[in-house]
Parts: sequence; structure tokens; C-alpha cells
Amino acid sequence: MSLILCLLVGLSFGAGVFLILRRTLFKVAMGIALIGHAVNLFIFTVGGLTEGKSAIIEASATTLAKDAADPLPQALILTAIVIGFGMQAFLVVLIRNAQKYAGISDTKKLEEGLQ
Repeated sequence: MSLILCLLVGLSFGAGVFLILRRTLFKVAMGIALIGHAVNLFIFTVGGLTEGKSAIIEASATTLAKDAADPLPQALILTAIVIGFGMQAFLVVLIRNAQKYAGISDTKKLEEGLQ
């Protein structure tokens, strides 16, 4: 299972880098989103995968079971998802305004307009 997740992280990170290197602003935004999801999946994979073991301490226990999932990466991923969605919404607004007011949807035209 971990091997599949590692391959999925590598493929999605590679696809994200490929999209960032494209000229269309929308593809750049999708590449950034894909890299963000790949990083979240990487943190989840590194945190350890356990089947049927929750990261919640039982009422009768004082510590977390040794074979339970680590709750810290899960909390970090939840925070990263919220920040990632906020960043994606901001990028969509920037792209929409660039297309609406400047008529730019291509990075080459954006580069020429700055010179």
C-alpha cells in the first residue's frame, strides 16, 4: 500500500511540475494545486498507515497504542488543505482579473506586457 502511495505522490508531483511549466495561467494554477495535494499525500504516507487503529486515546488508557496512526501529520494535513484551498481561490481570482482587465491568459503575453 505504501509503495502505491509513493508512486502516486511521485506521479502527481511530476504532473504538477509539468503543468507549472506550461504557458497558460489556468494550467499553472492547476499545477500548484496538484503539487499541494501531492505534498499532503506525502505527509500522510510518512505519518504511517494503520488499518483499523484510530489515533484516539481510549478512556481507560493513558497513552496512545504503539501501532496506532500518528495524529500530528493528520492535523498538519487538515491545516494544509484549508490553506491550499484559500490559495487556490486567490489564484483563480488573479487569473480571472488578468483575463478580464488585461486580456492575458498566456504567460508569454504577460511577459511581453511587462517589458
